[in-house]
Amino acid sequence: MSGQRLILAALAAVSLFLSGCDRLGINAPVAPSKKADLAEKPAPEIGTLEWAASGPWRLDPERDRWRHPVETLKFYGLAPGMTVLEIYPGRGWYTSVLAPYLAKNNGRLIAASFDPANATDAQKQTLDQFRETFLDKPEAFGVVAMSTLSPRSAGVAEEGSADMVIVSRNIHTLLGEGYAEKAFADFYKALKPGGILGIEQHRARSTGLQDPQASNGYVQEAFVKMLAEEAGFEFVGSSEINANPRDDRDHPFGVWTLPPTLRTAPLGQDADPHFDTAPYRAIGESDRMTLKFRKPGAPPAPTGAAAPPEAPAEKKK
Repeated sequence: MSGQRLILAALAAVSLFLSGCDRLGINAPVAPSKKADLAEKPAPEIGTLEWAASGPWRLDPERDRWRHPVETLKFYGLAPGMTVLEIYPGRGWYTSVLAPYLAKNNGRLIAASFDPANATDAQKQTLDQFRETFLDKPEAFGVVAMSTLSPRSAGVAEEGSADMVIVSRNIHTLLGEGYAEKAFADFYKALKPGGILGIEQHRARSTGLQDPQASNGYVQEAFVKMLAEEAGFEFVGSSEINANPRDDRDHPFGVWTLPPTLRTAPLGQDADPHFDTAPYRAIGESDRMTLKFRKPGAPPAPTGAAAPPEAPAEKKK
């Protein structure tokens, strides 16, 4: 074969290869929408909730799709300079958003835990993990203060010191331990006039009959409203941001059958390796109410706020 024929054959092979690539989409132009997806998203502005929720310090950020921390905290009205009381933070899922945000915005975070003197071994272990994560890293989380909420605690915080109280998935705990009414009274006392109580809670069906122990982890929305209003709170509004219509509440081990716990046996028993968790993974995390309440009264004027101008003196006639 002559050199010219070899060149023509090679060119034909290359052309055939490239046309095949086009059919496979290898050389296809990237659609504008895909280009936008591939482009690097700008980093959130430092000090915003979006920034606090996207940092490397976050705990389990993959749960945001179920818990929507930024949207939830904006619904509550979280703002710079606030003193926030977080009730039973557990390992600190919400703390990992609240602490950096408040530290960057001249705010203050108080975490209310179980009474260590009367806590279970599991509660003590969780509290130790929380302290290690948040109290030993002021450069990331600021100074996180600690307090106690229990049936015998004098108060969860200094009276009238908090702008906001946040209770995330813990109303059933208060009911199960038998001091929900006392806890709501403590929340009310800790808040300033005009202060906000924000609640996220596993939501039971509205049947009119609430299990007083909330043994399956679910609480009826009307019951939570009653607890808050009996303590003196005014209902402000609700949001469906944390709702999950796939949750039918029919689970053998209560809400803990669902993610993230995925319990496979009754509490206190060994896990069942044969229990099929796939249907519960498919449901996702629980259906939740998201409620906002307010302590009556006008909020105090910000420190250093200018006094209102005096009315001009009436001219003498």
